[in-house]
Amino acid sequence: MTEKNIDIRFKEYSSLDELEASDRELADAAIDAMKGSYAPYSHFNVGAAVRLSNGEIVQGANQENAAFPSGLCAERTAMFAAGARYPDKAMTSIALAGGVMGRLAKSPATPCGACRQVMAQYQLKGGRPMSVIMIGDGKIWKFDSVDDILPLIFDSI
Repeated sequence: MTEKNIDIRFKEYSSLDELEASDRELADAAIDAMKGSYAPYSHFNVGAAVRLSNGEIVQGANQENAAFPSGLCAERTAMFAAGARYPDKAMTSIALAGGVMGRLAKSPATPCGACRQVMAQYQLKGGRPMSVIMIGDGKIWKFDSVDDILPLIFDSI
């Protein structure tokens, strides 16, 4: 038997102002995307923004539904819109922000497992790492690759 470890590295920022200009632009787009959230049940508004290899930014917001499995997370709305509009462009980064009534949550918004797997699929399709930025009020986490938030990615087929 051999015991192994998985190391996860990320950068933590205390302010959006500490981010590089392109990451700040993407973070601002994710925060702005929260306005498009439809969350009458959870009241937790999430916005996401995806940057493509051509520089375009595509936004998405969570959309809830009374038939709970029928809703969709902000990350997937943004990625699916980007994939449909720009099928030949790699997704280079994604940012997400969440909170209540337009105010960011204290802790960074983190993607669910399904969104992480979709990120992994688009990262694989793009053939390059996709960075992930998770935004909270006074705390921002940046991961260099989806692999850092979903170790042992399902890609066996």
